[in-house]
Amino acid sequence: MSSSTVQKIGIVGSGLIGRAWAMLFASAGYRVQMYDILESQLATAQHELQKELHSLEERGALRGQLRAAEQLALIGFTQRLEELVVNAVHIQECVPEQLELKKSLYSQLDGLLGDDTVVASSTSTFMPSLYSEGLSRRQQMLVAHPLNPPYFIPLVEIVPAPWTTAEAVERTRLLMLSLGQRPVTLKREIEGFATNRIQYAILNEVWRLVGSGILSVADVDRVLSQGLGLRYALLGSLETAHLNAPGGVADYFQRFGGEISAVSATYGPTPNTRAEAGTLEEIARQCEELVPLQTLGQRRATRDAFLTQLAKLKKQFE
Repeated sequence: MSSSTVQKIGIVGSGLIGRAWAMLFASAGYRVQMYDILESQLATAQHELQKELHSLEERGALRGQLRAAEQLALIGFTQRLEELVVNAVHIQECVPEQLELKKSLYSQLDGLLGDDTVVASSTSTFMPSLYSEGLSRRQQMLVAHPLNPPYFIPLVEIVPAPWTTAEAVERTRLLMLSLGQRPVTLKREIEGFATNRIQYAILNEVWRLVGSGILSVADVDRVLSQGLGLRYALLGSLETAHLNAPGGVADYFQRFGGEISAVSATYGPTPNTRAEAGTLEEIARQCEELVPLQTLGQRRATRDAFLTQLAKLKKQFE
């Protein structure tokens, strides 16, 4: 029996992301305990986990070496926060994106944690300093932000607060690797972390192109799904540039740097995507023509099935 089978992971929050983390940790043989304030929420989580893990097993998409029943046996539930922290080497926080809620939770955890427990938030919104400043255990707190759906997309962004110890960061990085995830570590916290900063840059330009009538929603998404996305599924933007010039990335920017600067200068102000109601209405209309709201669940399931196959192919590539 490996050491991971006796190590305990605590998960705060039993919604979609909390369940995904529970499945990931159980797939690697960790003992998982999920916490929520409502018994009904935990009962729902237990039911959904059983359904999801058995479905993955039937489709041959279950991660890890353990069968679905064995993974389910590793997952327990509690409504007592003080029970959750006992012997936990890591706590993954997955509560809703409300800063005051997080501050209240971390204040409670601060009085319960021992020296050896790292607390990582799944937040995509808040820098860790915003909810950990002033806490006595703040050096053990950071962000480990997954991409949705975490079970199929391996990236995890590890973001330290200014006071997070290097040991806590490295322990979290190694833990993510033990799950089969692919962590990246930011040297310091920054708004939006890395993924959202890059994603928002794309969304801003997509918004401009649709809003100005240059491209339809279907065509602008096709630029990614049938063009850039195919390359970026295998390589990042900088390695792509490195391969796209005879002399590598330095040659690429010597050749195209002027064009990059000139085009970038035409982007204009950042769109106000909440205030520009007309553009949003048009984008929503076209998106709902492509994927009607009542079929979103089916489309997500199809996406996840193909992400499973893509992950297998990427392993061969790497």
